[in-house]
Amino acid sequence: MAEPIDHNKCRILISNDDGIQSPGIKVLEKVARELSNDVWVVAPEQEQSGASHSLTTRRPLRLNEVGRQRYAVDGTPTDCVLVAVKRLLRDRPPDLVLSGINGGSNVGEDLTYSGTVAAAMEATLLGIPAMALSQDFRDGEEPPWQTGEAYGPEVIRRLLHLPWPEHTLFNINFPGVMPREVSGFAVTHQGKRAIALLLDRPGPGSPYGRARDRCRGARRQ
Repeated sequence: MAEPIDHNKCRILISNDDGIQSPGIKVLEKVARELSNDVWVVAPEQEQSGASHSLTTRRPLRLNEVGRQRYAVDGTPTDCVLVAVKRLLRDRPPDLVLSGINGGSNVGEDLTYSGTVAAAMEATLLGIPAMALSQDFRDGEEPPWQTGEAYGPEVIRRLLHLPWPEHTLFNINFPGVMPREVSGFAVTHQGKRAIALLLDRPGPGSPYGRARDRCRGARRQ
């Protein structure tokens, strides 16, 4: 078990899978700056949702400075953490990695697909405490980012004050309600859901449906 982390002396690295310009990472920056004055952001140049724990091996990666202690990488979330820890911050690696805030929850089998969770996982493999943070939302509505912003600092502080289990990351999901509707905190186990059941079959009116129908017609002829 690692000792509790003093967030006042903590160097925090932020990454995500929604990209450097996503609203969630901007919220997470605000949260992190409530905890520490030493915050770095290294995130994908483009959205990498569903990238899981993939990394780039067949071409060089490009690291672009886009602001003070803010960098974009033309790669995956895993690439971002590796570039940050092994190159950009190699003289003093981060004490904590925060990944998110993802637009949408990461529960059940989502964890195996999520680039948000993968960034936290890569940090954990490198021996750095890490948390993945996600904001749930209701279909047809914008994510209530205010909830993650309101409760993020308290949740992170609570976890930092605990002895940290080795080889463990924390996966945090904020409920899809406004801050005043949050009733408390809960620790739970990972659930299961059959994500394959969410796959849609293209209808006849879609380009894929039309192409399928043409192929069927050709076979009949």
